[in-house]
Amino acid sequence: MISVYGSTGFIGSCYCNLYSDKIIPINREQREPQSKNILYFISTITNYNVFSDPHLDINTNLNVLIEILESCRSKYNSSFVFNFISSWFVYGETTLPAKENANCNPKGFYSITKRAAEQLLISYCETHKIKYRILRLCNAYGVGDKKYSQKRNALQHLTTEIAKGNDINLYNEGKDIRDFMHVKDICRAINLVVKSGKTNEVYNIGSGQPNSFFELMSHVKRETKSTSNFNFIDPPDFHKVVQAQDMFLDVSKLKQLGFKQQIPIYNGLEEIIKDVN
Repeated sequence: MISVYGSTGFIGSCYCNLYSDKIIPINREQREPQSKNILYFISTITNYNVFSDPHLDINTNLNVLIEILESCRSKYNSSFVFNFISSWFVYGETTLPAKENANCNPKGFYSITKRAAEQLLISYCETHKIKYRILRLCNAYGVGDKKYSQKRNALQHLTTEIAKGNDINLYNEGKDIRDFMHVKDICRAINLVVKSGKTNEVYNIGSGQPNSFFELMSHVKRETKSTSNFNFIDPPDFHKVVQAQDMFLDVSKLKQLGFKQQIPIYNGLEEIIKDVN
């Protein structure tokens, strides 16, 4: 059985629904695990908290993590495995496709604290001889994300707006590249790594395919026969500071475990379109 922290978020809840017979959801306020296999989703989700609460990313991504690690160690000593869900944001600007051993240079409070959480986890586990895995996720999308916006899950936001016939804004003429994967495929990949991945390793979770917003949104416009206009605008200054313009992941290690993506991007977009209509 797997103790799942952060089981109510978009990806965490999808994972729990897919593998309900294997998981023990842990209440957000609870710290004590109920099994020796830990899957940890708890995290903030954007770099924008610095404007409303600059302590939130630090408290959520670092302090809560250490509290739970201490609780796990108190109960199981060193005989547990900690699977930590991280993000492509930790890479920052880097050579593409981003490899797990790339030098990380994140910008923004969310990105920096996620990278710091990785490093704290590694140090803690090495100190106490605990096994761990770090899983860096690409951009997730899929029906069921109730908190999507221009700032978070822009793909879903833009697809929905086009399907409704609304005009959209695209940064950098829509040329920005991202690695997108359907949330169900992400959960399948997570489960595979948790079950079969080597411990004390980092794994990229993604499609490994670069997709531009312009190409994907043009496809959505054609499929929906939408009258939406694309407005090309410059990114806000803050976006330029904290966000890598292009990103896609090297997923060689994931493929070596036998992972195969089941939901191609265009199929996933069709799912979102149908949900709008």
